Amino acid sequence: MSSLLAALNQGDFEAPVFRNAAPAILMEHAVIHDAGQLSDLGTIVSFSGEKTGRCPKDKRVVAEPTSEADVWWGPVNIALSDSSFTQLQELATTFLDSQPRLYVVDGFAGWDSEHRIKVRIVCSRPYHALFMHNMLIRPTEEELDSFGEPDYVIYNAGQCPAKPDIEGVTGSTSVAVHFDRREMVILGTEYAGEMKKGVFTIMNYIMPREDVLSMHCSANEGKDGDVSLFFGLSGTGKTTLSADPHRDLIGDDEHCWTDRGVFNIEGGCYAKCLGLSYEREPEIFSSIKFGAVLENTTIDPHTRSVDFEDGSLTQNTRVSYPIDFIPHAKIPCVGGHPKNIILLTCDAFGVLPPVSKLNPKQAMYHFISGYTAKVAGTEQGVTEPTATFSACFGAAFLVWHPNKYAQMLAEKMDQHAADAWLINTGWIGGAFGTGQRIPLGYTRAIIDAIHGGHLEQVEMIQDDFFGLAIPQECPGVPQEVLQPRLAWNDQDSYQETALHLAKLFDQNFHQYREGASDGIAEGGPSLTVS
Repeated sequence: MSSLLAALNQGDFEAPVFRNAAPAILMEHAVIHDAGQLSDLGTIVSFSGEKTGRCPKDKRVVAEPTSEADVWWGPVNIALSDSSFTQLQELATTFLDSQPRLYVVDGFAGWDSEHRIKVRIVCSRPYHALFMHNMLIRPTEEELDSFGEPDYVIYNAGQCPAKPDIEGVTGSTSVAVHFDRREMVILGTEYAGEMKKGVFTIMNYIMPREDVLSMHCSANEGKDGDVSLFFGLSGTGKTTLSADPHRDLIGDDEHCWTDRGVFNIEGGCYAKCLGLSYEREPEIFSSIKFGAVLENTTIDPHTRSVDFEDGSLTQNTRVSYPIDFIPHAKIPCVGGHPKNIILLTCDAFGVLPPVSKLNPKQAMYHFISGYTAKVAGTEQGVTEPTATFSACFGAAFLVWHPNKYAQMLAEKMDQHAADAWLINTGWIGGAFGTGQRIPLGYTRAIIDAIHGGHLEQVEMIQDDFFGLAIPQECPGVPQEVLQPRLAWNDQDSYQETALHLAKLFDQNFHQYREGASDGIAEGGPSLTVS
């Protein structure tokens, strides 16, 4: 270990190591030492360089005796040897030791004191330190005094490229985790989200070992204490729909479900901000203030005003801020057992209903499928709706096999009598290009109806292909909108499209059949509807 990091671990925090520095200091350093810019909103604007998003293909997990049998090996978790990790760690610490200054951030992951872990970030960019100050749960002064040794250390040497000649490393970027040594090393990417999702990956490994379900979802709570979870991939409305002015926000992205209820893993929010405005997302917009970090956004060089419409650097412009910047955040970020599990999808095929109730087998099937769809025109070469599947709505961060998480979800739903709903925020009356996007007002009315219990007593009809229970009526939503088949003018085209989507689901599920719990496959669509 390098001399500087050895001194750091011994508690000798003389300059140039800045331990748990105040946001004002980190912002000041970002401007002076790190090409950061101050915006007219009082935030720091920083840039992640070439990489403006995560690099999941460069993630590696060390194959070692204590965890090897638990890991879902394959394209998500690619094995790395212990010796290769040692070389990566030495490369990172040597680089960090050579920097003019280091930043150390100590914080917690998990608001439940029985399950939280202590995390230490070591980095050389002040914006990375401020980002993780926001995203981890910030200890009190007393907790920092007694913090002691961390449970996990993340060495972020993103400015230093990895070496492809190290066995198991295929390029200049490497994100590697060693569960036995409880370390993570980041090389060749300065995108701050790698640290955030690294912590989530660690929790996705630890929590199931403690019979706690870790989940990629948002959560909120009503005035009567009823908790809802919102699962959904990008573009499905997870952040928008969970930010309900009539409900308290528990968290916007990562949670765990214990035998006592749910808790947020994080101490902050990491929101997309391309196209952001006060009118569209007032709570997120109002949270962009002193202490927040704007990442890869552009600002006017003269006025320093932020251009939220400019995606020239990346479409993935982001803002990080402490969760207590949200006016109706619930602090501490914990809640009771969920009453409603809401699975969000943006179905560009126009087949899935705007709302349907799922039985336990269907809930497991759609959870493990993690479906949404890209639309024509969003990417070069995409000329028709394209199905996208991500197991458990977050495959890139899973450590155990998806069946493990799906089975745990089913058990907890059964134990606590939670209802599951599939909400389509995509198209009706036809696929993208012929149908129309479901108005956000209808979707909000559906969510309100679920929370108000209005859909529990209404008559349901069964969808032909997916076997979904579709409510016959919903306050604030026209009846003809609720049934996809009736919304299509061309019934033959509907039949053909629905069967096509059903086959895509079936093909995707094939990879999970072996070892899947009994009954999950029964929650899938039928391929024999005439």
